[in-house]
Amino acid sequence: MISAHWETHFPTVTFAASPTLIYDYVGFPKKAYEIQYPCTGQPELAKLVYSKMVKYGINASRDEVRGFDHGVFVPLKIMYPEADIPCVQLSLSHHLDANFHIEIGKALADLEWDNLLVIGSGSSFHNIGAFFSPHAEQANINNLQFEHWLTTTVSDPSLSENVREQKLIDWQEAPSAIFCHPRAEHLLPLHVCYGMTGKASDEVYRAEIMNKQSSMFHWER
Repeated sequence: MISAHWETHFPTVTFAASPTLIYDYVGFPKKAYEIQYPCTGQPELAKLVYSKMVKYGINASRDEVRGFDHGVFVPLKIMYPEADIPCVQLSLSHHLDANFHIEIGKALADLEWDNLLVIGSGSSFHNIGAFFSPHAEQANINNLQFEHWLTTTVSDPSLSENVREQKLIDWQEAPSAIFCHPRAEHLLPLHVCYGMTGKASDEVYRAEIMNKQSSMFHWER
């Protein structure tokens, strides 16, 4: 899992065998702080992820104690409610440089692990104020402009990979990009996933969240 909710100086991998949960949100109902997701960690996979980054020339770190934030346990609880799949989390780098996060993905491109699922846990739209904006019409226009750019960039097979990669590096130049992502942290898990695959996504899934359009991308390796 690459979660939008963990930023570190160097990309960091969780090594805990029995990770706790980090309720890294405020103002939610009491039950939100009682959620349990007792999946195990996977130190051997963590070691492999760490070693791949170091071999590629990326300064990386290990964290032996950190638990999983809600960018990890919320989607996993929905997808795999039995918590029977071991999980490792990888942080974003705090400088939020798009090219660097694609390079992280490239470092992990030949990662070999049976039944490996890599999830970039973020959002294609993350302007919290816009969810509650009284100027909903313009916000919706901005939302759709960026969604169209993003889905075309990520999924159009006619684009060369050099062009696709450069577009993702220069994502801030896309229509309404800064409106949809005032900070880059919820977009960059996608860059890591793209870096691992180096091709157009195989499928695009669409959802509506609080009256805003959102997209999810699936790659097969």
